[in-house]
Amino acid sequence: MLAGAHVSTAGGIDKAIDRALEIEAEAMQIFASPPQGWAFKPVSDDSASLFREKAQASNFGPVFLHGVYLVNLGTENPDNLQKGIDSLVNYMKSASSIGAMGVIFHPGSHKGRGFEGVLKQTVESIQQVLSAAPDNVWLILENMAGMGNHIGAKFQELGGIIQSVGDPRLKVCLDTQHCFAAGYEITTKDGIQNAMEEFNKEIGLSKLVVVHANDSKTPFASGVDRHENIGQGYMGLEGFETIIHHQAFRDLPFLLEVPGIEKKGPDRENVEILKRLRGNDNT
Repeated sequence: MLAGAHVSTAGGIDKAIDRALEIEAEAMQIFASPPQGWAFKPVSDDSASLFREKAQASNFGPVFLHGVYLVNLGTENPDNLQKGIDSLVNYMKSASSIGAMGVIFHPGSHKGRGFEGVLKQTVESIQQVLSAAPDNVWLILENMAGMGNHIGAKFQELGGIIQSVGDPRLKVCLDTQHCFAAGYEITTKDGIQNAMEEFNKEIGLSKLVVVHANDSKTPFASGVDRHENIGQGYMGLEGFETIIHHQAFRDLPFLLEVPGIEKKGPDRENVEILKRLRGNDNT
């Protein structure tokens, strides 16, 4: 397991490397543009080169981009659907330019139409993204908490999308808090074993490439997406130790998206907690 975090790109995308090193992260996630809007400015060649140089010089671990929050492949608004597709393509190109592994994104909401009602549109949208994107980066579906009409809170839904798309570049990010909130009891040995057996059956463990490491502010099966610092929520330190040491997760980067001790986002304290829970099992 690699202990990583989401970090800011303020002042230039290369500054994210500096911030990740400051908190002793071993992997990281960034936004390529403001996450609350559609506005996008491509990463310049000079900025991309500087980012890659810093990453190589520091022997930094894997890097991921997170798509903007407005992406909703289940929307009934054709303009917003196209904006979401274009945004993901732009992010995939940015990921390729800086040497990132891929782009993690939220599938969206079916707005009451049900999963089956938006499956075809979701699949075709992902296929459009992949056909226009570079071949050397992944498009990574994130599991959701089940709040409202989320697409992809259940492994069966993610598996259905992946099987229908039929592209090896489509992968999965498992968010621990979303998983817990969606009713998967991953904080006990029996619970996580059962959950990952279901994951393997519905999706395939080979599709799991990264973890969002977040404790939960809300109780088990709440359906609510609310992150907490590691050990300060309902999942607890023992729960995270159970997750980290399960064989399905041992080789994966864990990316923190927590409030932070000083409420400034992922910090060294939370990174250190992950490393401490990992112990000598540095795989």
